[in-house]
Amino acid sequence: MAEQQKEQRIKQKPGQLPVNQETLDILVANIIPTSKYFEARFDHLENRVERMQDDIINFRSDVDKSFDNMKSDIDKRFKQVDLRFEQVDLRFEQVDKQFEQIDKRFEQIINSIDKLTDKLDHRDERQRNFTLRMFTISITISILGVTGAFLKALSLI
Repeated sequence: MAEQQKEQRIKQKPGQLPVNQETLDILVANIIPTSKYFEARFDHLENRVERMQDDIINFRSDVDKSFDNMKSDIDKRFKQVDLRFEQVDLRFEQVDKQFEQIDKRFEQIINSIDKLTDKLDHRDERQRNFTLRMFTISITISILGVTGAFLKALSLI
Protein backbone atom coordinates (compact mmCIF):
# COMPACT_ATOMS: atom_id res chain seq x y z
CA MET A 1 0.00 0.00 0.00
CA ALA A 2 2.78 2.30 0.60
CA GLU A 3 3.74 2.07 -2.99
CA GLN A 4 0.27 2.99 -4.11
CA GLN A 5 0.27 6.02 -1.89
CA LYS A 6 3.57 7.10 -3.33
CA GLU A 7 2.22 6.66 -6.85
CA GLN A 8 -0.85 8.70 -6.02
CA ARG A 9 1.24 11.44 -4.48
CA ILE A 10 3.37 11.54 -7.59
CA LYS A 11 0.21 11.74 -9.77
CA GLN A 12 -1.30 14.33 -7.48
CA LYS A 13 -1.00 17.89 -8.42
CA PRO A 14 0.01 20.40 -5.86
CA GLY A 15 -2.96 21.72 -3.80
CA GLN A 16 -5.04 18.51 -4.11
CA LEU A 17 -5.91 16.12 -1.35
CA PRO A 18 -4.68 12.58 -1.67
CA VAL A 19 -7.46 10.17 -2.74
CA ASN A 20 -6.94 6.53 -1.97
CA GLN A 21 -9.21 3.48 -2.12
CA GLU A 22 -10.24 3.77 1.48
CA THR A 23 -11.34 7.37 0.97
CA LEU A 24 -13.31 6.36 -2.10
CA ASP A 25 -14.99 3.50 -0.21
CA ILE A 26 -16.01 5.86 2.58
CA LEU A 27 -17.36 8.35 0.06
CA VAL A 28 -19.29 5.67 -1.76
CA ALA A 29 -20.66 4.12 1.43
CA ASN A 30 -21.65 7.34 3.17
CA ILE A 31 -22.41 9.94 0.56
CA ILE A 32 -23.83 7.99 -2.36
CA PRO A 33 -27.01 6.09 -1.39
CA THR A 34 -26.87 2.35 -1.38
CA SER A 35 -28.59 0.15 -3.93
CA LYS A 36 -31.22 -0.71 -1.30
CA TYR A 37 -32.24 2.93 -1.26
CA PHE A 38 -32.58 2.91 -5.05
CA GLU A 39 -34.47 -0.36 -4.94
CA ALA A 40 -36.88 1.08 -2.38
CA ARG A 41 -37.34 4.25 -4.46
CA PHE A 42 -37.86 2.22 -7.64
CA ASP A 43 -40.37 -0.02 -5.84
CA HIS A 44 -42.18 3.08 -4.60
CA LEU A 45 -42.19 4.56 -8.11
CA GLU A 46 -43.33 1.25 -9.56
CA ASN A 47 -46.20 1.11 -7.05
CA ARG A 48 -47.18 4.67 -7.95
CA VAL A 49 -47.06 3.85 -11.68
CA GLU A 50 -49.19 0.73 -11.11
CA ARG A 51 -51.72 2.76 -9.08
CA MET A 52 -51.80 5.39 -11.82
CA GLN A 53 -52.37 2.70 -14.44
CA ASP A 54 -55.14 1.21 -12.32
CA ASP A 55 -56.61 4.68 -11.86
CA ILE A 56 -56.46 5.24 -15.63
CA ILE A 57 -58.15 1.91 -16.26
CA ASN A 58 -60.83 2.74 -13.67
CA PHE A 59 -61.22 6.21 -15.15
CA ARG A 60 -61.62 4.71 -18.62
CA SER A 61 -64.21 2.25 -17.39
CA ASP A 62 -66.05 5.04 -15.54
CA VAL A 63 -65.96 7.23 -18.65
CA ASP A 64 -67.16 4.30 -20.78
CA LYS A 65 -70.01 3.68 -18.33
CA SER A 66 -70.99 7.34 -18.31
CA PHE A 67 -70.87 7.46 -22.13
CA ASP A 68 -72.95 4.29 -22.29
CA ASN A 69 -75.45 5.81 -19.86
CA MET A 70 -75.54 9.04 -21.86
CA LYS A 71 -75.96 7.08 -25.08
CA SER A 72 -78.82 5.06 -23.64
CA ASP A 73 -80.43 8.27 -22.29
CA ILE A 74 -80.03 9.95 -25.66
CA ASP A 75 -81.45 6.87 -27.40
CA LYS A 76 -84.46 6.93 -25.05
CA ARG A 77 -84.98 10.62 -25.72
CA PHE A 78 -84.75 10.10 -29.47
CA LYS A 79 -87.27 7.28 -29.23
CA GLN A 80 -89.58 9.57 -27.27
CA VAL A 81 -89.10 12.31 -29.87
CA ASP A 82 -89.76 9.78 -32.64
CA LEU A 83 -92.97 8.73 -30.89
CA ARG A 84 -94.00 12.37 -30.55
CA PHE A 85 -93.32 12.95 -34.23
CA GLU A 86 -95.40 9.90 -35.10
CA GLN A 87 -98.21 11.27 -32.93
CA VAL A 88 -97.88 14.65 -34.59
CA ASP A 89 -97.92 12.95 -38.01
CA LEU A 90 -101.10 11.10 -37.04
CA ARG A 91 -102.62 14.33 -35.82
CA PHE A 92 -101.71 16.05 -39.08
CA GLU A 93 -103.31 13.20 -41.01
CA GLN A 94 -106.47 13.64 -38.93
CA VAL A 95 -106.42 17.38 -39.54
CA ASP A 96 -105.89 16.74 -43.27
CA LYS A 97 -108.91 14.42 -43.28
CA GLN A 98 -110.95 17.06 -41.47
CA PHE A 99 -109.88 19.67 -44.01
CA GLU A 100 -110.87 17.31 -46.81
CA GLN A 101 -114.29 16.91 -45.17
CA ILE A 102 -114.54 20.67 -44.79
CA ASP A 103 -113.59 21.09 -48.46
CA LYS A 104 -116.31 18.61 -49.44
CA ARG A 105 -118.79 20.45 -47.25
CA PHE A 106 -117.80 23.77 -48.85
CA GLU A 107 -118.28 22.20 -52.29
CA GLN A 108 -121.74 21.04 -51.21
CA ILE A 109 -122.53 24.52 -49.89
CA ILE A 110 -121.30 26.09 -53.14
CA ASN A 111 -123.44 23.66 -55.15
CA SER A 112 -126.44 24.48 -52.93
CA ILE A 113 -125.83 28.20 -53.38
CA ASP A 114 -125.56 27.70 -57.16
CA LYS A 115 -128.86 25.79 -57.18
CA LEU A 116 -130.51 28.48 -55.04
CA THR A 117 -129.13 31.16 -57.34
CA ASP A 118 -130.55 29.34 -60.37
CA LYS A 119 -133.93 28.95 -58.63
CA LEU A 120 -133.93 32.61 -57.63
CA ASP A 121 -132.97 33.62 -61.18
CA HIS A 122 -135.89 31.55 -62.58
CA ARG A 123 -138.24 32.92 -59.93
CA ASP A 124 -137.10 36.47 -60.64
CA GLU A 125 -137.58 35.89 -64.34
CA ARG A 126 -141.12 34.51 -63.80
CA GLN A 127 -141.86 37.32 -61.38
CA ARG A 128 -140.56 39.84 -63.91
CA ASN A 129 -142.74 38.28 -66.64
CA PHE A 130 -145.74 38.29 -64.30
CA THR A 131 -145.05 41.91 -63.31
CA LEU A 132 -144.75 42.93 -66.96
CA ARG A 133 -148.04 41.18 -67.79
CA MET A 134 -149.79 42.84 -64.86
CA PHE A 135 -148.27 46.19 -65.80
CA THR A 136 -149.39 45.74 -69.41
CA ILE A 137 -152.92 44.79 -68.26
CA SER A 138 -153.11 47.78 -65.88
CA ILE A 139 -151.82 50.16 -68.57
CA THR A 140 -154.33 48.73 -71.03
CA ILE A 141 -157.18 49.16 -68.55
CA SER A 142 -155.98 52.69 -67.74
CA ILE A 143 -155.80 53.57 -71.44
CA LEU A 144 -159.28 52.15 -71.95
CA GLY A 145 -160.53 54.16 -68.96
CA VAL A 146 -158.91 57.35 -70.23
CA THR A 147 -160.21 56.69 -73.73
CA GLY A 148 -163.71 56.08 -72.32
CA ALA A 149 -163.54 59.27 -70.31
CA PHE A 150 -162.25 61.19 -73.30
CA LEU A 151 -165.00 59.84 -75.52
CA LYS A 152 -167.61 60.62 -72.88
CA ALA A 153 -166.22 64.11 -72.57
CA LEU A 154 -166.51 64.54 -76.30
CA SER A 155 -169.94 63.07 -76.03
CA LEU A 156 -169.29 60.43 -78.43
CA ILE A 157 -170.59 57.85 -76.22
